[in-house]
Amino acid sequence: MRKNKHKLLTISILFTLATGVIYVINRIIFATAALKNLLHSSAKNFYNWRFGNIYYQKKGSGSPLLLIHDLTVYSSAYEWNQVIDELAKQHTVYAVDLLGCGRSEKPKITYTNYLYVQLVCDFIKNVIHEKTDIAVCGYSASFVLLACHSEPDLFGKLLLINPPAPASLNKAPGKRSKLYKFLLEIPVFGTLIYNMKSSQSNVQLLFTEKYLYNPFHITPELIDTYYEAAHKDFGHSKFLLSSICGLYTNNNITHALKNINQSIVILTGEAEPDGKEIAHTYTELNPAVETCTLKRAKHLPQLETSEDFLETLNIYL
Repeated sequence: MRKNKHKLLTISILFTLATGVIYVINRIIFATAALKNLLHSSAKNFYNWRFGNIYYQKKGSGSPLLLIHDLTVYSSAYEWNQVIDELAKQHTVYAVDLLGCGRSEKPKITYTNYLYVQLVCDFIKNVIHEKTDIAVCGYSASFVLLACHSEPDLFGKLLLINPPAPASLNKAPGKRSKLYKFLLEIPVFGTLIYNMKSSQSNVQLLFTEKYLYNPFHITPELIDTYYEAAHKDFGHSKFLLSSICGLYTNNNITHALKNINQSIVILTGEAEPDGKEIAHTYTELNPAVETCTLKRAKHLPQLETSEDFLETLNIYL
C-alpha cells in the first residue's frame, strides 16, 4: 500500500515538473517568435466587432476593395503586402486580419464558417458602408461566397484566388476530427503540439511545397512574418487550428454558388494542385464564372508574381 502511494506521489511530482517545463518552453517560443515585431499595429486600425477586435489596414481612394487572406493560423493582411500600395492608387483598399489570425483578437471559441460570414458582412456594413468588391485567397473564398449569397446587396465583383474544391467543404466533424480538436485545446500539452506543428521549419516547408512556384522567392522576412502571425497572443491561434482540424470551418457552398448573380472570377496559379479541375467545378455549378491562370505562380500569386497579379486584377475589377 505504501509502495503504491509512493509511486503515485512520484508520478504526480514528475507530471507537475514536466508540465511546468513544457509551459516555460511554450512561453519562450511565443516570446521569441514576436521579438522582431514585424506585424506591428496601431490602435486606430481596429474594428470593435462583437466577437473580438479586428485589425485592418485602409489605404487609397476610389471604389472600395476588400482584401481577405487565406484562412490559416499563419496568414494575415501581410499576404497583400506586395500589391496593396498599387491597388490603393485606384481603390480605397481595406485589408483585414481575420478573427483568430495575425493582429486580430484570438478568442478561445470554436471558429465556424458562418462566424466568418458574419464578420465579412458586418465589416462591410459598419466600416466600409457601401457595396464592395472582394479579392479573397484560398479557403476564405468559401465564406465570402456564402456571405455574398446571404446579403448580395453588400457585394460587387468577387475575385477568388485558388479557392478550395467544393467537395472538400462537404466534410462534417466526426469522431476523429473532434479528437484532433480536443487534443489541440488541452492546456500546455495541446499548446506544445501546436508549437510543433507551427514551427519555423514547418512554415518554410509550407512555402517550399505548397505556397510558391519558385522556392528561391522565399525570404527570411516572409518566413519570420508568417511564423510570428502563428504565435502572436501566446498561442491562442491554436483554437483556430483546432477548429480547422475539427472541420468546423467547413460549409457546403454549392447552393450559394449556383444562385449568386455577382461577377465571379477564379484566378489559379499554374502550379496549384488540381487548380484547373477545381476552377472547372465552379464553372459547372455556375456557368457565368470566369477563370484565369497565372503563369509561374502557385498558391500565393499576389506575393510571388505581384506585377502579373495586378495586371490581371485590373482587367476584372
